[in-house]
Formats: sequence, structure tokens, C-alpha cells
Amino acid sequence: MAENAKNYFEGAAPADEGMLYNGVLCRPIIDKCQGCDRVRSFQEKEYCTSYPVPAGKWSLGRCNFATHAKKEVKAQAKVNPLKASKRASKGK
Repeated sequence: MAENAKNYFEGAAPADEGMLYNGVLCRPIIDKCQGCDRVRSFQEKEYCTSYPVPAGKWSLGRCNFATHAKKEVKAQAKVNPLKASKRASKGK
């Protein structure tokens, strides 16, 4: 991964607030991003390869790009077994 990380941000330039990559200002990752497979290093700092402002993705909840965070599964509503058998017999 170290060799792959060196080549990932090829052509990037350091900036005051992060890094310029393909004309986009990328900001360093936040604590919630630690452990994600999309994080790569550039000059002693770590950046997300999918989103230039990681703090913005986490501001409304879980980042949808996060590979290390699991989705919360909501429990399904209980089904009345009698109604379920009637539906099954009708073919629905």
C-alpha cells in the first residue's frame, strides 16, 4: 500500500489548508475517517481519495464513502403469523 499511496496523488501540490490536486483543494481527514480504505498519505498528512472535504461528509451523520463504518440495520416490523399464512395462501 505504501508504494501505491506514493503514486496516488501524483501531481499534487501542498497548500496552506491542505493539498491542491487537479485544481481542487483537498483538506486532511478527520478522526472519524481513521481506518477507512480510501485514506492515502501525502507529505505527512492523510487525505480522502473520494471527497475533498471529509468533515463535510460526516457533518450530517455517517459518511456514505466510509468503508470502515457499518450501516445500522433497523429491525423489521413484526408480522402476524396468521395474516402471513393467509397472504401466502392467496398468492400475494
